[in-house]
Formats: sequence, C-alpha cells, structure tokens
Amino acid sequence: MSEIHGESSVKSDKQICSKKIEIDIERLKNMGFITSLQSNTLLSEELREIKRPLLRNIKKKKKDFEKTNMIQVTSSLPGEGKTFTSINLAMTIAMEFDYTVLLVDADVIKSSVSQALDIHEEYGLTDYLNRDVKNLSDVLLNTSIPKLSLLPAGTRQSLSTELLNSEFMDELINELATRYDDRIVIIDSPPLLATNESRVLAHKVGQIVFVVEHNKTTQTNIKSALSLLDPDMNIGMILNKNRNARGQYGYYGYYGYGSHEDD
Repeated sequence: MSEIHGESSVKSDKQICSKKIEIDIERLKNMGFITSLQSNTLLSEELREIKRPLLRNIKKKKKDFEKTNMIQVTSSLPGEGKTFTSINLAMTIAMEFDYTVLLVDADVIKSSVSQALDIHEEYGLTDYLNRDVKNLSDVLLNTSIPKLSLLPAGTRQSLSTELLNSEFMDELINELATRYDDRIVIIDSPPLLATNESRVLAHKVGQIVFVVEHNKTTQTNIKSALSLLDPDMNIGMILNKNRNARGQYGYYGYYGYGSHEDD
C-alpha cells in the first residue's frame, strides 16, 4: 500500500485529517455560492449541467488511470470567476451520493479559496511540499460540509513554481488521485496568463475547467491561454457571469475543447 510520510492509504480522509473546520453556510449563500440550503436554484441547475460531463469522463477513464478525477479550474486572467467556480463545483459534486471531494487551494499567491471560505490556517500545500510540515494529515482539513475536505494553499514560498513542479508534488498528485475510488479532487489554480504555477499543474491533472468571463475575456487571451495547454487533454470551457432571462448572472454552458467529450 502506498504511503506519504507514513500515512497509510487505507485510512479515510476523515481519519487522516487532523482538524475539522466549520464553514459558514449562510455566509456562502449570501455571497452567491451554491449550498445545501439552496439546491433547487437556477445556479444549482446550471452546475448540475456543468458537472455531468466531468463525472462522465471520470467513469469512462477510471480503468485507464488517467487521473480524470483530478480536475484543475483555471482561467486566462484574474477576476474571471475561477475560484467561484472551483468552490461551486466542489459543493455540487459533494452532493453526489457516490463521491467525496477534496478541494485544493493551489492559488498559492492569493490563497483565493481560503479567503472565500474565511479559513485562516497557517499551513497547507506549500508547507507540505517544502517539508516544513511532515505529515499530510497536518494540512488536510475536514469541513462541516458532508463529504468535503480541504487542502489550503499554505504560506507563500519564493520557489512556489518549483515546488509544484517537483517530483514530490508528482507523488502527492498520484496519491491523491488513487488513494480512494470515490474521491474527486478539485484544484483551484492561478490564471494561466498570470503565473507559471497553473501551467505546471496543467500537466499533472486529467481534466481542466477553463473559465471565461462573458463580454470581458478577449478571444486573444483565450487563444493565448489555451495554447499553453495540451490540446489532447479533457478541457471544457465555462462561460461565466452571463445574464440570463431573469436578469441574474450565472453560468452558460460547458463546451468541450480538445479531446473532451460531453456526450
């Protein structure tokens, strides 16, 4: 059985996480995120449509070990809604009966997920990769949301790109991808055109969700960002902040790109 720093892979997330944190569901609801308190809203229906192709890809590729359960969420530039999408995807997939979710904050400069969830943990991903924290259990967090755990970004490191590109990161990715059959890992990463970290991570995952802001993201930025990715990957684009018929902002569709199949 594979191990990371002595943590046996037979343990569940609930067993290896050393701390449980409370997430303010009402606060998230007021911020516009999907929660279990509002599972029948238009946003929740849009997210159901978005997650279905992702889940189908996981089921199709499960026997091939192509890490399709490792899903990176990114965008071209900051402010397009990739962290909003990461958290919403984690929330909606955690509502599935057959899956658990680990949400990884890999936006190691801004710690966007931690900020959005109002989490103030000192250590996280970068500290583990830098060997400042010995055990994975010391940075994995159980949350008060059923079937959702969290790996915070951690403290800022001057060589964050090198840490994410290390063999130790490869070992961690492989462990997270294979430890549990029912786990899906959502990785919130920096924008592709803003930092190198996101490009490094894109070579380690099985699916990419590329967030495009409606009426803002230019075709030039989209093409430039997508050119940094392997076109043979499972890549899907989400049009975010689209005004619907009710005058509300939300998502508009999930479009396959590269080898992604949505049938």
